[in-house]
Amino acid sequence: MERITKSKDETIALAKEFAKNIKIGDVIILLGDLGAGKTHFVKGLAQGLGSENLVTSPTFTIMNIYEGGKMPIYHFDMYRLSSMEEAQELGFEEYFDTESLDGVSVVEWPSQVEGLIKKPYYKITIDKIEENTRKITIGREE
Repeated sequence: MERITKSKDETIALAKEFAKNIKIGDVIILLGDLGAGKTHFVKGLAQGLGSENLVTSPTFTIMNIYEGGKMPIYHFDMYRLSSMEEAQELGFEEYFDTESLDGVSVVEWPSQVEGLIKKPYYKITIDKIEENTRKITIGREE
């Protein structure tokens, strides 16, 4: 699926719509440059799953947890990690095991921990076209 959004609100609305497909154990990877709108997508996802938590980028904390909705959301920003081994040392593997995960995991900058996240997962790419216009591509990697 591919959509064009022309504002942050439209990106959030698209993510809320996408949230209807999410189930416990799903893993989502988010691809896009800095400022593309990855965190806004997570805001919409959280709203769509019924969480009222304030969604912020976990750049410095690496992981934020949002509870209070249909399921916990584990929001990762792997930008500051240098390797899959570093993520393993932090115990992140359990958040990508689709068999035992008790919520949904969302990962920004997954290339930093390549090999840690196994298929199946949703792959969402956000491309900045203009100041407020984004092309959002949603697919499933099996």
